[in-house]
Amino acid sequence: MSALSVLASLIAVPGLSASGTSLATSAEVATSRDHSPLTLWYDEPATHWESRTLPIGSGALGAAVFGGVATERLQFNEKTLWTGGPGSPGYNFGNWTSPRPGALEAVQQRIDAEKRVSPQWVANLLGQPRTGYGAYQPFGEIRLTQPQPTSVSDYRRSLDIADATATVSYTADGVGYSRDYFASAADDVIVARLRADEPGQIGFTASITAPGNRTRTLTAEGGRITMAGALHDNGMRFESQLQVLNTGGTRTDNPDGTVTVSGADEVVLLLAAGTDYSTAYPTYRTGQSPHADVTERVDAAADRSYQRLRAAHLADYQELFERVRLDVGQQMPNMPTDELLDGYRKNTLSPPARKALEVLFFQYGRYLLIASSRPGSLPANLQGVWNDSTSPPWYSDYHVNINLQMNYWLAETTNLSETTGPLFDFVDSLVPPGRVTAREMFDNRGWVVHNATTPFGNTGVGDWATAFWFPEAGAWLAQHYWEHYQFTGDREFLRERAYPMLKALSEFWIDELVVDPRDGKLVVNPSYSPEQGDFSAGGSMSQQIVWDLFTNTTRAAEIVGDRTAFTRELRRARGKLDPGLRIGSWGQVQEWKEDLDDPNNTHRHVSHLFALHPGSQITPEIDPEYVEAAEVSLRARGDGGTGWSKAWKINFWARLLDGNHAHKMLDEQLSNSTLPNLWDTHPPFQIDGNFGATAGAAEMLLQSHAGAIEVLPALPDFWADGSVDGLRARGNATVDVRWADGTPTEIAVSAGRSGPLTLRSSMFEGRFRVYDAVTGRRVEVVRDGNEVVLDGRRGHEYVFVPLARLSVSVPERVEDGTPFDVEVTAHAAGATLPAGRLSLEVPDGWTVEPGHAVRPIRSGDARSYVFEVTPTADEEGRQRVRAVLSGDGWRLGATASVEIEPPSRSSGSRTHATRRSRAARRPWYGRGS
Repeated sequence: MSALSVLASLIAVPGLSASGTSLATSAEVATSRDHSPLTLWYDEPATHWESRTLPIGSGALGAAVFGGVATERLQFNEKTLWTGGPGSPGYNFGNWTSPRPGALEAVQQRIDAEKRVSPQWVANLLGQPRTGYGAYQPFGEIRLTQPQPTSVSDYRRSLDIADATATVSYTADGVGYSRDYFASAADDVIVARLRADEPGQIGFTASITAPGNRTRTLTAEGGRITMAGALHDNGMRFESQLQVLNTGGTRTDNPDGTVTVSGADEVVLLLAAGTDYSTAYPTYRTGQSPHADVTERVDAAADRSYQRLRAAHLADYQELFERVRLDVGQQMPNMPTDELLDGYRKNTLSPPARKALEVLFFQYGRYLLIASSRPGSLPANLQGVWNDSTSPPWYSDYHVNINLQMNYWLAETTNLSETTGPLFDFVDSLVPPGRVTAREMFDNRGWVVHNATTPFGNTGVGDWATAFWFPEAGAWLAQHYWEHYQFTGDREFLRERAYPMLKALSEFWIDELVVDPRDGKLVVNPSYSPEQGDFSAGGSMSQQIVWDLFTNTTRAAEIVGDRTAFTRELRRARGKLDPGLRIGSWGQVQEWKEDLDDPNNTHRHVSHLFALHPGSQITPEIDPEYVEAAEVSLRARGDGGTGWSKAWKINFWARLLDGNHAHKMLDEQLSNSTLPNLWDTHPPFQIDGNFGATAGAAEMLLQSHAGAIEVLPALPDFWADGSVDGLRARGNATVDVRWADGTPTEIAVSAGRSGPLTLRSSMFEGRFRVYDAVTGRRVEVVRDGNEVVLDGRRGHEYVFVPLARLSVSVPERVEDGTPFDVEVTAHAAGATLPAGRLSLEVPDGWTVEPGHAVRPIRSGDARSYVFEVTPTADEEGRQRVRAVLSGDGWRLGATASVEIEPPSRSSGSRTHATRRSRAARRPWYGRGS
């Protein structure tokens, strides 16, 4: 920047530094309109907050961009602004307001006698109306108003999740305008820049509005709008400051607390907000006004140029977001995202376009978690950090009977471990009030939290009969502590935070479990399967969660070296614990200890499969009978449900190693439970479905809960060719995979610790080679079937490549009853492929001719074989064919899928293979394949 432009900027904004260059070029405005594969974009402003606005966030701060022309609206939130809690009339942390001697025992005795009792009867004894519970609040709304232009064209509103920036651009009366918005976690402010491609064209009046459930004052001084006040309900103090920095033109502070800019070349807006909330029990207040903190943040941001603010934002955000890349052959079409979603629903998109939406949705979940959960803030709530209502659905609170947990399922697997900090800080803050609830309500050690909670330590109960009692919530939350250790290997975290949490919750449950007179096992009583059925003893989810807690605590105790009396007590309790796993009369996993399951029940909760996911009690390798029963239960539950329920089912089917059904659930969620701005809908909007879907997609590609890193365990046929970089596995490992025809062509594992690395993959059934990318040397492994073990060294990357592979070519579509050709090519690389037998696996009822004997193939050569296949499909849709080449002690496989259509009147000729997989058209070996 020249000395003259610096001087001009300082004159335009007395006392503040220049915001940056003053004029957008036509090329810059045009560039902002280009579409990208990771961009949501629309050709009109948003008119509906829930379904159309575009979210930006820094963890504590969030904003929703409307993108209006004459009136721009930026609705914003700060995550600690809540009604309820201390200061709210009658607040009691959910604890009983008077002693209830014998109430819990009365419920237990009746359950022992009658086996099941109604939720309302239990609620009458153990529940109470909530008082002072509160709700998450909108902070305010920034409005930028200007005269309506005569003509508007080339309108575009977008959110590029690759750089976490929302943009609005358009041409009005021949002038190109653009606005960029981002929420910077680096500087803890929201930043906007308004530009035009001609000088002196930026003008508007900026104002801030807020709901009427609070006192507030608005002042404007030095181009800064300050809104301060307190909530009527609980007296929580709040303040926001919006600084207007103009380059060129004039700026006027108005008596009504607004700021007017006229004739500017460029304007930068800086927004910060805060409250006097504190996590400290029991007051939950800092005792200080938020004014100093908010002022400091805005002043610091105003001292930096726009370019420095943006550079800090990009460095902070992209260091997280760019860790994971997913390519499944997607190609983003140049169409608005709402039209793309509509085309997906109607099945009018090409396969590459459908994949583009799926990859965007996967990465959008990661974007939303980064935007709503950063260190120093509260965790993501039911709506992340975004809310426009003073009475939002379910208070936009922290439901802990699955929803808060689901918010963080993706954090470790998709390489966003740092986002878990707010979750752990929040759960830690629940311990002091939770100890009081455990003592007063249960007379137990440890601590407890029930079905839902708030930032004010509401660990007690309400009175909604089907959603007030869930003392297992804390044990489920503790799973995240153990998982964080498993993924990171952080011994200090385990010793200082995870193990104390696990131990305290185990103490609660050791005290709380009772002997079941039916079989002498220790059970949870009363037990309730979330949001449906009756109260009973030993419900499956209750038992599975406690089993998970005791198992993880036992393992953690061994690692930290706890040899106190507690560990002996824990082992005894675990040995007597009912594990919560039974197969019922129609082959299902029972939801209750009694066989009460209804095969026609399609309830959204599938709580009795906790042991499958997110637990690890049921695994295909060890528990095939329970895997089969879990599949029976899932099929009976159906593929419907709410958005978050479908997301959970993606994870279930992935854990059952059925990638096609997992993908079907992803299709279901996108088609029927996703809003035009790609937020998940229950309905209404709940963000857990976004997070759960991303976690489920990661589970299709990589799993590590069963003692080994499983590569492509549930790859759907629709993603037959692709690559993923940066997924994380337990054992502190990072995994990159490339694959073709459903089979890995390269696996790279980076070790974050020294010690054994165990992997499972279909690659290991064939002939392969392993080398250390750091030393360039071959690495020896021990192989057992599809599993290998090697001695890993911290900081080293181990690359697995096959010495041979198959590729399969099939037609894109075939007709029922009409023969078609399948061409299978065997490739050899690095060594001669020995002789073997080639066969083709097809759906039941299809015919295949012939089988092939394969002679040895020299390294670098390939040989093709053709099968004639006649399909007979019971139903239309994609069907899988799988080629298998097997020899003495080795086996290769590759898959493809074809679309089955009903026979046409003119059918009769054989359909020849017209499509070769993407991977078959390019080199399949090496890092760049």
